[in-house]
Formats: sequence, C-alpha cells, structure tokens
Amino acid sequence: MEENLAQHAGNAPRYGLENAGEIENSPLRGKHLCFLGSSVTEGACSMGISFVEYMAKRNGFSYVKEAVSGTTLTDMGEDSYVSRMKARIDKQENFDAFICQLSTNDGARGLPLGRISEGQDPEAFDVRTVTGAMEYIIVYARETWNCPVVFYTGTRYDSALYREMVDRLLELQKKYGIGVIDLWNNREMNKVAREDYSLYMHDPVHPVQAGYLKWWTPVMEEALFRLIGQG
Repeated sequence: MEENLAQHAGNAPRYGLENAGEIENSPLRGKHLCFLGSSVTEGACSMGISFVEYMAKRNGFSYVKEAVSGTTLTDMGEDSYVSRMKARIDKQENFDAFICQLSTNDGARGLPLGRISEGQDPEAFDVRTVTGAMEYIIVYARETWNCPVVFYTGTRYDSALYREMVDRLLELQKKYGIGVIDLWNNREMNKVAREDYSLYMHDPVHPVQAGYLKWWTPVMEEALFRLIGQG
C-alpha cells in the first residue's frame, strides 16, 4: 500500500512539505491549534502528511494532531473521536482553536444520525449517534479549552448519508455558532477539472499530497484566517 501511494503522481516530491512555501505575516502565526479526526486529517494516502502539516509550515503555528484512520464520531469504543478527545488530548493545553473532521466513516458504516438535543447538557447527548457525538465534542471542547470550535467536511463524493451529516452539521452551526469549513458545498472546489481531480485524490475521500497542498490547504487557510486568525 505504501509503495503504491508513493507511485501516485500526486505524491511526487515536488508536492512535498519542503515545497509548501510560507505566508508572510500570516494571521495564524504563533497560534496553537488542535486537530481531531480520522484518515483525512491523518493523511492516510499521503504518507502521513495532511493539510495540517502544510498549513503549519506555511503559517507558522504549532499544533496537536489526534487522528486515527477508520475511526468514527459515533462513540463505538476507545478509538472513537469522543473517547480519544477525552483520553489523549491534554486538558491543560492552551488552544486557539479546536478543529474537528466530519468523519466519512460514520456514513460509510451507516451509523445512526440521531437527533439534535433540546439543550446543551452533555449528559443528554446520545454519543452513540453522529449528532450526539458532534454536540458532545462541541460542548466538551469549549468547556475544556475555552476556544472556538470549527468542523470541516470532506469534498463532494457519492454518499447520501454523508450529505445528511453535512446538513446536520450546518444545523448545529446555527445552534452553537461554531465555525464550519464546508468543502462539500464549495462550488469552486466542485468545479475541479477531471485531470486535476485525478492528481489530487487517491480515491473519492482521501487526498494525496498534491490535493492537500494545491486544493484543500488554500481553502482551509482562507477559512481559518476568517474564523480565528484575528482572534
């Protein structure tokens, strides 16, 4: 698998981290960010380098990356987002933002979407559902690290269930006032040429290095400049 990934045109050396460049006077410089997610945050198809490393190099921020491939928002055990967030991310960290991936794995496994709770009491959230887990993450992150919470989606692919998850996330944005980097509904990203898409993606879910560097990173940077850069 690793050998095949290395042969992908989008993982060629010219797209490597050393060629990411730097943004002078970035509004993210000096900040400390947390990233929680699964394979897309991890960089599973790009030799462990994702938008996290590219943005950190380009913008000069430090980070914690808690990402494990195949894991779900829905609390299904110690590798779930909820469990890893509570067990593996230091409560004493001083984060400027908490950024969470809307995992595609929940949709792929057909896990229950659940309902939005009436209040904001973590005890009332059903973390065995996608919605309950997202609500728990939002409230826990705010209460623990007292920082803005931002979710990001994947880019468009053929999944009705993930589409429902994106729609639910946008509903939660209204309830909690969180930041959302909505790559799924980004019209400009969805206009990508077929040949560029083949260079950028290993499969419909996972970018390779060219995809992170050329396609995802600029959009995510612009969003984070707006959401947290001036905070």
